[in-house]
Amino acid sequence: MQHFDVAVIGSGSGNSLIDERFDGLQVALIDDNEEFGGTCLNRGCIPTKMFVLPADFAVSPRDAARVGVDLRLEGADWAKMRDRIFGRIDPISVGGLDWRERSNNVTVFRSTASFIDAHTLQVGEDRISADQIVIATGSRPRPLGIDVPEDLQDRIHTSDDIMRLDKQPRRLVILGAGFIAAEFAHIFSALGTEVTVINRSGTVLRGEDEEISRAFAGHLSRAVRLIFNQKVDVVEHGPANDLQVVTKDRNGVEYVYFADAVLVATGRIRNSEKLNLEAAGVEVRDEGQIRVNGAQRTSVEHIWAMGDVSSDHLLKHVANAEMRTVQHNLLALESDLVETDHRYVPHAVFSHPQIAAVGATEQQLLEWGTPHVVSRQRYGDVAYGWAMEDQGHFVKLLADPRNWRLLGAHIMGPQASTLIQPLIQAMSFGLSVPDMARGQYWIHPSLPEVVENALLGLMANQKREALDAR
Repeated sequence: MQHFDVAVIGSGSGNSLIDERFDGLQVALIDDNEEFGGTCLNRGCIPTKMFVLPADFAVSPRDAARVGVDLRLEGADWAKMRDRIFGRIDPISVGGLDWRERSNNVTVFRSTASFIDAHTLQVGEDRISADQIVIATGSRPRPLGIDVPEDLQDRIHTSDDIMRLDKQPRRLVILGAGFIAAEFAHIFSALGTEVTVINRSGTVLRGEDEEISRAFAGHLSRAVRLIFNQKVDVVEHGPANDLQVVTKDRNGVEYVYFADAVLVATGRIRNSEKLNLEAAGVEVRDEGQIRVNGAQRTSVEHIWAMGDVSSDHLLKHVANAEMRTVQHNLLALESDLVETDHRYVPHAVFSHPQIAAVGATEQQLLEWGTPHVVSRQRYGDVAYGWAMEDQGHFVKLLADPRNWRLLGAHIMGPQASTLIQPLIQAMSFGLSVPDMARGQYWIHPSLPEVVENALLGLMANQKREALDAR
């Protein structure tokens, strides 16, 4: 039986963990996915954003028309876009595997791992042991959950495979209304597919600030058919060789939607069930989430976990941050362990419009009874927003009037994922609202002035509230 200093299960952020500091150690890298390199590279963040860019180009004629420029979309070549994207990504995956397999101190296993005991893993036909083990197995799309005729199953897709379709569907039904649904609704509708989004609840992006969620639903409904409070009941053959998606509302009333393909975007499942964690004594929370402490250590001292399989945040930048924590702690003395900072985890939705957020929503602050001041600033009320003839996009900030620290930031509009960054920085390093607003220059006229004005709005709103209280 081979013995290793470290065994890493997962080739996404787990692969990134193994750097030159591990050159003196024998490392096992285990992954049973068809593509090497994890979800983000092969089936997630990177290829989706590479599709979002042409989708953004495709909707630009609408924006150009507002400023007197006549642009025309004369078509979109799905196969060309797909081949450009995966023609770049696939060689990175293949090359990454080849480079790892040629490493002197890393042994790559392309099989499923399961625990025999706390130090021993069954990996395909091999049995190995390790002093320390890192679990970084990620997550996968939640399946449809109902039976579908066998000859229709190849037309039911998830984010894992829909980007590799040979042909762009003329009609697409998307089940769900979270991040993934919102991004693919933009991609396919912008490129000419007739998209219907069906959600079980009455909201889209339910984790967002309610004001953002409502406003985004209004924008989305202008590009797709948006259906609320319906649950898929049956997917079956329809007329003319298409799919017939049958749903029911809360009163049991049936509805029928026709499509050429269905995208299931109803959430993700953590990849922990094949690991036989019970044999190792690793504690698991609901829905397969591995319990870890701030140092990313599981309930077993020498077993660590990171990324989607253990984190509350199924985000690549969080997995990377947790990877850096594990990377340090694997090599550190017990007294020198570090913890991952999860205080201000931002996220972005690359739909149309973009959304970005960090910190608390207004609803959370009300629920917690936290004193707060609110400011809203429309893009269209700053100079660059005038140039854009912007319609309906805004910044919403929440701050604590007792210490002038930001509690939450929420942006919906062009470049939201970029505009949010100075607000993340302010929260992470304790910069006050007055210092951020007036302690630096803001380039005029540039779009970040919408953030500056939102910060100034917080201060003005607090003064008004103070006067009203007298």
